[in-house]
Amino acid sequence: MLVSVEYPELSDRTGRFRFGAPHALTVGDDGARVAFLRSAGPYDPAAALWVLNVATGALTEIAPGPVDSYAGSATLDVLAWAYEGQLHSSTAGRIATAEPVRDPRPDPAGRHIGYVTADGCLRVVTDGDDQLLAGEPGSGVSWGVAGPVAAEFGRDRGWWWAPDGSRILAVRGAGRSSSLHLLDLYGGWVDVHWDRETYPYLVDVHWRGPGNALITVLRRTQQHGLVLSVDPRTGETQVHAELADARWVEPVPGTPRQLPDGRVLVGGELAHDGFDARCLFADGSLITPPGLYVRRVVGVLPRPSGGPELIVEGTDGEPSEQHVFAVRTALAGGGASARRLTTAPGRHTAAVGGDVLVLDLTVIRGAAEVLTLPSLAAPLPYEPRPVLARVTDRRLPSAVLHPSGHVTGTRLPVLLELGPGPGHQQVVTDPAAWQDRQWWADAGFAVVSVDTRGTPGVAPSFEKVVYRRLADVALTDQIDALHALTGKHPDLDLSRVAVRGRGLGGWLAALALTRRPDLFRCGVARDPVTDWTALPPAYAERYLGTRADNSDVYDHHSVTPPATLLISPHGDLSAELAFVTRECA
Repeated sequence: MLVSVEYPELSDRTGRFRFGAPHALTVGDDGARVAFLRSAGPYDPAAALWVLNVATGALTEIAPGPVDSYAGSATLDVLAWAYEGQLHSSTAGRIATAEPVRDPRPDPAGRHIGYVTADGCLRVVTDGDDQLLAGEPGSGVSWGVAGPVAAEFGRDRGWWWAPDGSRILAVRGAGRSSSLHLLDLYGGWVDVHWDRETYPYLVDVHWRGPGNALITVLRRTQQHGLVLSVDPRTGETQVHAELADARWVEPVPGTPRQLPDGRVLVGGELAHDGFDARCLFADGSLITPPGLYVRRVVGVLPRPSGGPELIVEGTDGEPSEQHVFAVRTALAGGGASARRLTTAPGRHTAAVGGDVLVLDLTVIRGAAEVLTLPSLAAPLPYEPRPVLARVTDRRLPSAVLHPSGHVTGTRLPVLLELGPGPGHQQVVTDPAAWQDRQWWADAGFAVVSVDTRGTPGVAPSFEKVVYRRLADVALTDQIDALHALTGKHPDLDLSRVAVRGRGLGGWLAALALTRRPDLFRCGVARDPVTDWTALPPAYAERYLGTRADNSDVYDHHSVTPPATLLISPHGDLSAELAFVTRECA
């Protein structure tokens, strides 16, 4: 029987469960300071900027907020942020500028602060003197702006300081094309040269330490890419590594980067001799064990003996969890190895600078814990206990969440929760991620989540088998998992199944109702995708290939929302619950 429950005031979808918790942590290159954002409490979204002095353990509020984002010099002795278009720094307070400020960043030495304007100009402030570095106002050309394509590759920046602060590497965007240029602070500049016709996508840029800048570029098909070293004097580039995949190249966040010994670290995949791994290579040599699925490279941590270690976030068998690992950069006779630094089940993160490592919120210098950054976040409203399992011959990660106090033997309608859909993990060991789903469960549903093929965290082949057939693979996996779960959870009533998702998850919900109305009674979609040709090409082509070569594939993935799908653009949970309750009665 379905019951009505009050929806909690806080929603994980808006991130409010984390109000009051430290986030956006940065560690200075010398390990002397840790900067972070934190609001004054669980009901206050306005984050303040704080700095921890690692040597003394003292916490100092730098700016009372609201601070949405900040950037710092290499040692974090100078921090900069923008508020309502005004520039602020930790050393000079409010700084007068010629234009409203976006994306301010001090140079590594803290002598200059660069920023981007609303009309796409790049400016630099030095001792109160605000100079135009590059810009073409009114032309539709932007400088230093990431651009819409960058977001599809996780790149949120459009300009980078040189390690010595003498010049800036900046993206120039004109329409759908973009280029890269080295600008010195005195008006001189050189173009960065690579075959932009063949490799139009600039995926990532890394420029730290004494070496050259490293950039990753991809072909339009995303099946081949290059890691290039940029000569800062001439703008000429040299190939350091090639990236290739018959489906699509998936660069590892945090790469490429130069290791302390000069080798270049790149992410890649190992798919031979029985291996199926997402791993790291240094100048072509494998440095991570094949059993470690690398999610992100955090940084390098020096060690008194044995050489520096690479700190990475990854998974070593259980895809619902994320742990932090220390990887040897100097390979000995034993080959690649990784040491897990976190033990408790969960989704662990890290930050590194100098000899300081921050694990979740615990600051560690050497072998000693300095302190744990205090959190002012409220306790979560629910204590969900999803039952996790790997089901079907594909070992699909799945979870079932019952109502609180559920009595075995009571049949329950099923809500298949898709979230953002394929490409986003739903089955995760994180209580905050289950708060919305527990609310639905307590309304009288058995809430089911399945990470179908196409979801990261398991293996590259698991993730990429959906190429040009995402609709068929994802829908088949959801259906097969539902049937497999009834063997473990006989209270699941598959004669009353609803489906719910947003974005690409909303598309899959519409697809389920259209193609399998015998199983799915109704659904809810927030901002569903209905036409893949309306998506950014870089995103759509990653899964379906180019439309010119695969028009039939695009037609196969299009869907018209049926009458049994409720479109919920404003996220009205009361209306969603009423609709699903009525249809599943």
